[in-house]
Amino acid sequence: MDTFDAIIIGAGQAGPALAMGLAARGESVALIEAVHLGGTCVNEGCTPTKTLRKSARVAYVARRAAEFGVHVGAVEVDFAAAMARMQDRVDESRGSLESWVGGQARVKLFKAWGSFVGRDGDDFVVDAGGERLKSRRIYLNTGTRPFIPPIPGLADVPYLDNVSLLKLRERPRHLLVIGGSYIGLEMGQIFRRLGSEVTVIEPGPRITSREDEDVSACITQFLQGEGVTVLTGHGIDRVESDGGDIVVRAGANIARGSHVLVATGRLPNTDKLNLASVGVETDARGFVNVSGKLETNVPGIWALGDINKRGAFTHTSYHDQEIVLANHAGGSRSADERTMVYAMFTDPPLGRVGMSEAEARASGKRILMATFDMKNVSRAKEESETTGLVKLLVDADTERFVGAAVLGINGDEIIQAISLFMATGASWKVMKDALPVHPTVTEFLPTILARLKPLQ
Repeated sequence: MDTFDAIIIGAGQAGPALAMGLAARGESVALIEAVHLGGTCVNEGCTPTKTLRKSARVAYVARRAAEFGVHVGAVEVDFAAAMARMQDRVDESRGSLESWVGGQARVKLFKAWGSFVGRDGDDFVVDAGGERLKSRRIYLNTGTRPFIPPIPGLADVPYLDNVSLLKLRERPRHLLVIGGSYIGLEMGQIFRRLGSEVTVIEPGPRITSREDEDVSACITQFLQGEGVTVLTGHGIDRVESDGGDIVVRAGANIARGSHVLVATGRLPNTDKLNLASVGVETDARGFVNVSGKLETNVPGIWALGDINKRGAFTHTSYHDQEIVLANHAGGSRSADERTMVYAMFTDPPLGRVGMSEAEARASGKRILMATFDMKNVSRAKEESETTGLVKLLVDADTERFVGAAVLGINGDEIIQAISLFMATGASWKVMKDALPVHPTVTEFLPTILARLKPLQ
């Protein structure tokens, strides 16, 4: 039985970086991964979808070329070539990661499923494809997988999830998307721009239900403007095959298509870890409960990334390993101290940090708010990208930002100017009086801040 200073189960966005960081400090590390290094992000998430998004955007801009005085003729999408470009980028990214980890002699990679066996004195014993390993420190980074709801008839049709969707090499004639949240909307818009008909079916009253109603309404409007059908307000009664098509029945809504994508959330990959053998606690869905320092209830075991419910994003997973490494070096960093920031990569994208307007209203704080339409931003007008809005929220008493939403051109980048500013704890007045660059979208932040008013 081999003994290591640390064992990492799962090689998502936290695992490899943590392994390399620990190894650089002279520790021996076992990194266990059953499928591919890089987790969802590199293999089925950020890397492939953002690569494919670019192909979709090029097609979209080409179709609008005449608006800019450019004539290109009929625009045709080579779907297979776009998918091949995407796969090339995945292979390159994965290969670079494998070379990086493989070049560190203190890291031993086990390509197998990892799970706890129990304890051996002060050590934890882990099984890695039949090999027994032990260590006093274990880090879990096993990520999540698609949640498939128990919809009648769904198991009887060839449904797609975010993984199998990216394996397609023939363009769907009509893609039905069950779920009106981030993955479903991003992929729905991408496939619409690549030439598929697309229908989004959201059982709730509106898409992007986590966002404020004005943001949700704007997203609905620009998706419908591109020809995406959005059906909301009815739970899904049944999915069935009919004459070679797939039919989704949701109350009065009946959608018929050639393919169906299920994008209804994620489940943690903790069920195969045998956590009970060492006493690690989870919630009812299998997510691991952790402290701000990412510690589980069992000393010596940490949980990082999507399985700890502290973000479920690539950037939060990577940030988790930074916290752990810093604390092992004597620091006192905590995930409790970070303000959540994320983006939805529709086009235009949505950038969000901190509280939404609805959350701010429910907070009991004295909140100031200002909103500004992208159609009034000069750079957006020059780019003919005037869809969207900016919403800024600050605490009237502390003068600190409590949240922001930027839906529009470069919203995924602009939101980070706000989130990084929030990390300083500075007054919003500092940003209002700062010198911006013209012509940019971000230069309007001081102008918008000058319009702050109390929430009514």
